[in-house]
Amino acid sequence: MLAALGFSTIGLFLLLTMTKRVSVLVALVLLPVLAALVGGFAGDMGDMILAGLTTVAPTGIMIAFAVLYFSLMVDAGLFDPLIRQILRAARNDPARVAVGTAVLTMCVALDGDGASTFLITVSALLPVYKRLGMSPLVLSGTVCLGAGVMNMLPWGGPTVRAMAALKLDSSEVFTPVLPAMGCGIAWVLAASYWIGRRERRRLGALTPTGEQKADQKAEGTAEGTAEGTAERKTEQAAVREAGQEAETPLTPPAVWLTVFNVLLTLVLLVALITEVMPLPALFALAFALALFVNRPTWEGQQALLEKHARSVVLVTTMIFAAGVFTGVLTGTKMISEMAEALVSVVPDSLGGHLPPLVAITGMPLSLAFTPDAYYFGVLPVLSHTAAGFGTDQAEIARAAVLGQMTTGFPLSPLTASTFILVGMSGVQLGEHQRFIFRWAFGTTLVMTVAALLTGAISL
Repeated sequence: MLAALGFSTIGLFLLLTMTKRVSVLVALVLLPVLAALVGGFAGDMGDMILAGLTTVAPTGIMIAFAVLYFSLMVDAGLFDPLIRQILRAARNDPARVAVGTAVLTMCVALDGDGASTFLITVSALLPVYKRLGMSPLVLSGTVCLGAGVMNMLPWGGPTVRAMAALKLDSSEVFTPVLPAMGCGIAWVLAASYWIGRRERRRLGALTPTGEQKADQKAEGTAEGTAEGTAERKTEQAAVREAGQEAETPLTPPAVWLTVFNVLLTLVLLVALITEVMPLPALFALAFALALFVNRPTWEGQQALLEKHARSVVLVTTMIFAAGVFTGVLTGTKMISEMAEALVSVVPDSLGGHLPPLVAITGMPLSLAFTPDAYYFGVLPVLSHTAAGFGTDQAEIARAAVLGQMTTGFPLSPLTASTFILVGMSGVQLGEHQRFIFRWAFGTTLVMTVAALLTGAISL
């Protein structure tokens, strides 16, 4: 009963959001509430929702300050040299820009944190996409591909969970799949180039000097252009209300200020990787210091907060809504029942072929299971089942990390970082999923074949 109710809730969520019948926020809050009422959990629903909100609260706080911090850095021109380098290397070619997006994402993703990867990469590259008139779906999609394959790193969440759940070490889980991961990276670069080529055809040919024809701009993201104009008007209005003149983007920041921003950002990244403090505290302190130095007056600080308030509200509300969703599904035991039901339907005839089956299904199941539910609930049962057929449990762990919450996590509504990606890119979750699902699933298929050929998993 609970398993069927859980699968129905998630299936209905995906249907409603992908067909744009309701907004993601409405679906994240109302669907689990209705499911809890149907399941007879009305009395405990408040505690479940509060538990889910408490779980995502640190992430929501971190994202609020992180969005403000990187928005301030963008306004200060910190990423302008990076943008110029990408444009120079890409020669204003959407295909090259898409590949550059994937490369930058994979470099930033070395820290193993999806949220910071999306914050840094989208903040740096969104101006490039707007300048060229490229669809923001290309940005969210290529970032999704790059971050997905890099989430297999041994300090990333899925691999750590797999090792902890089955009591294995990195040499048993991660090292054997390194060749498969390399193939996945090659696929991501090839897929990004192909996606970029399609975007090039959509926009039309770009001149070598980077000039874009008027009809190409109109054919591009007209909506994005309108939003950019509205944002500029809002910013100018806020500045006028504060009694200040609007800043011109042609005026370069002072050298000492640029040096300060670079050093502060580097220190912040090192602190994030080494975890010297909780991430919400780090971003709160970094933003407060950056705001004080870059906007020393009260009027300037208020203008910046008003300018970026919309972005903060959009992203954080999605994260807290996701907390309601996962809190109810976890508190009602729907997710654990779904895990048991999933394992029970595996026929004995497939028991000896579990590794490739786990690998192929892992990515789609990222849309239905949280990483904790899968790796601590489903994976141990699958490994014990496979052991009965003579399969090493390490193979099941390797198969799982080829897709479950690795290539699949930037599409899953069950991870808060997904809403960071789509929120900052300015796209809808359903559009993002439809656009990139087959390419992300292709990453898993390529890595599964490579893992079979290299012996990381066996038939």
